[in-house]
Amino acid sequence: MAAAMKAMVARAWGEPASLVYADVTEPTPAPGEVLIDVRAVGCNFPDILMLQGKYQTKPPLPFSPGHEVAGVVRALGGGVTEFAVGQRVFALLKWGGYAERAVAPVARTHALPDAMTFEEGAAFGLVYQTSWCALTHRTRVRPGETLLVHGAAGGVGLSAVQIGKVLGARVLATAGSAEKLEVARAAGADVLINYRPQDWIEAVKAETGGRGADVVYDPVGGDVFDGSTRCIAFEGRLLVIGFAGGRIAEVATNRVLLKNIDVIGVHWGLYNERDPATVKRWMSELLALVASGRLRPVIFKSYPLRDAAQALAAIASRESYGKVVLTV
Repeated sequence: MAAAMKAMVARAWGEPASLVYADVTEPTPAPGEVLIDVRAVGCNFPDILMLQGKYQTKPPLPFSPGHEVAGVVRALGGGVTEFAVGQRVFALLKWGGYAERAVAPVARTHALPDAMTFEEGAAFGLVYQTSWCALTHRTRVRPGETLLVHGAAGGVGLSAVQIGKVLGARVLATAGSAEKLEVARAAGADVLINYRPQDWIEAVKAETGGRGADVVYDPVGGDVFDGSTRCIAFEGRLLVIGFAGGRIAEVATNRVLLKNIDVIGVHWGLYNERDPATVKRWMSELLALVASGRLRPVIFKSYPLRDAAQALAAIASRESYGKVVLTV
């Protein structure tokens, strides 16, 4: 008989508060998969969208959300030689992470360096991969360029600030409170812009001598996207990361034309399907930067698994900065 385990389960589309802490059947690793004893889970804004049925992927109900886990290999599926039982790993899943155990394909599983905690492992993959893909692949940030990062104290925002500094950019960070701007400063931001009291568009222009930002990293969308087209440099690149602000902006193509700007989509998850070898290479490049002390995930708070709704509420209300993690 299959073993039981605890998981946070969504039985219908709705808000995080409707998640139920329940017994479910432990998954079995298929060939090419590993079963992981989960110790920590990364929480992300897309988890909320998935629960609401608004994400680009819709799992069959009932399901557990969660794209990121870190833990210890419990069992190997057929043909798996890359990992051993008992090994510390972190993995990126389509969903299913909010649970005591999870299965992951070998291609999306990575050895967790000794220097990283389980919480750091669970907080690492998604946001750093997204920003590395955006800033080294979808466009290449060059030393001395100005990089404007919106939502700079959020999970992806902080990873973009850190990676921007690694790549030699001058980083302008926007956030909505002095506390969050301090978090961005600690991550390496050169210029801090509080968008609540300040006109951030004018602030960006002033900080760049009227030129505008060479690269804009936008995980917010909506009005922030619109404003970015007004303070981007000639031949600037505007990276569309996501829509945390809720509104999907329409592109004013006259502005695209007048300044010769590029509007660049960053859908990192698609590389898992189309080019997993490149994702593996990106991960080794990122982990080398962790080993040299140049990248480090920032964790706002860890919650027990059964408090997943509270953890997601901290993200939804913008109370949190960096990453929110569940511990198992």
